[in-house]
Amino acid sequence: MTEYIMTEIVKHEPTTIYIKPTAGLAALNLRDLWIYRELVFFMVWRDVKVKYKQTLLGMAWAVIQPVMTMLVFTFLFDRVAKLPTEGVPYPVFSFTALLPWGLFITALNQGARSLVAHNNMVTKIYFPRLILPMSAVFAGLVDFAIAFVILVGLMFYYQVTPAWNLLWTLPLFLLLAIVTALGVALWLSAINVKYRDVNQALPFLTQFWLFATPVAYSASVISEKWQILYSLNPMAGVVNGFRWALLGVGNGPDVTLWVSTAISVLIFISGLFYFKSTEKTFADTI
Repeated sequence: MTEYIMTEIVKHEPTTIYIKPTAGLAALNLRDLWIYRELVFFMVWRDVKVKYKQTLLGMAWAVIQPVMTMLVFTFLFDRVAKLPTEGVPYPVFSFTALLPWGLFITALNQGARSLVAHNNMVTKIYFPRLILPMSAVFAGLVDFAIAFVILVGLMFYYQVTPAWNLLWTLPLFLLLAIVTALGVALWLSAINVKYRDVNQALPFLTQFWLFATPVAYSASVISEKWQILYSLNPMAGVVNGFRWALLGVGNGPDVTLWVSTAISVLIFISGLFYFKSTEKTFADTI
């Protein structure tokens, strides 16, 4: 007896698969930063080692640079110009502002050049390119921590009592400084891949931004009618916030601080999206 096996053939409709680029927050693919978190720590440690490699004074430069700047500012703006410091000894007044400013300058200089400086990595292997400007900013936190010890010594020497009731806000202003620094680093590093004019503009940009920020002087010397316009500089809010949190002087959480904070967040978010939108061209352009 012959058995016949009947096979039923079922016809399926053809399936069409659409491949579309991700949009919105998904396009940032921030999950990769967590996957490559060990590389972040390695790059931060490497940046710190390279910065002070084969230097005679090593990490002492993290102290020498802000201290020498403070001494110059003390002579020019305190002894000669006699600018008001709201009752705080000028060395303490200026050094408090030099802490977040130093973090910002590291991002401005090292972060802007991070992609070009690591072009071999960018062109040969895959990893989240965000790690490079991020590591430059986080490496600046090491210098910040070392210089902060000098500030404590200055406050003790000049018998300046910190604003104990406001110190809890200091980490918030440190976070604001990091957000501002990283936002600027993202913009400049991505632009520097295509246009090397960034390297030429950095010295001018650094000088201009320094005098546009109340580092050597108090924001109170700015006329009231210009305060809102002045607060469009995100570092103005950061510096004023540091002075307020540590010394209890200057502007607290007023409208100028919120304007500076909004600008900082805007620079950071727009920098993220611009960086990610141009990331796919880095290997070909660099």
